[in-house]
Amino acid sequence: MSAGENALLLGRRLGIVVSLVLLLAACSDSGLNDLESFVAEAKLKKGKVEPLPEFKTAETYRYSAASLRDPFSTWKSEVKTTVTTQKVIEGVRPNVNRSKEVLENFPLDTLKMIGTLEFNQQLWGLVKAPDGIIYRVKTNNHLGQNYGKIDLIQEDKLLLTEIVPNGLGGWEERQATLSVNDVE
Repeated sequence: MSAGENALLLGRRLGIVVSLVLLLAACSDSGLNDLESFVAEAKLKKGKVEPLPEFKTAETYRYSAASLRDPFSTWKSEVKTTVTTQKVIEGVRPNVNRSKEVLENFPLDTLKMIGTLEFNQQLWGLVKAPDGIIYRVKTNNHLGQNYGKIDLIQEDKLLLTEIVPNGLGGWEERQATLSVNDVE
């Protein structure tokens, strides 16, 4: 190779190196200038944290079980059994052995009296159940889920007696009325 060819080859190599350096210099801008300026501004700002609220200390309460009843025992055990036992034995009880009537499947407040019907000189009550069926009832029929028994049928109402638990292991009678005015 002659000296001229070497110089030419060296010039080409130098041109390639200079071009690569210029290309790399153009790509050296990372494009993160805005992020770097935001971080710098954030570092200059002083943060302020609100102080925690002051907590009030709770008053202590000392539970003394000596003078109070035990909260884990049932209240039934504290009732005098002599009086209650007699009421349970002698008191009212529902007849659980008789077969239930259809209207005993519904709560009393869902039944609606819609009128009366006189047939063979006997007054019958007409009661509409939640299932949409109208039933014909007479005195001594049962309705409602509390062993309700119809005592009297009047033109505008049914008077009945229910047997409900008294909370002490026994039962008590309660009077109830189903009237025509209750219809919506």
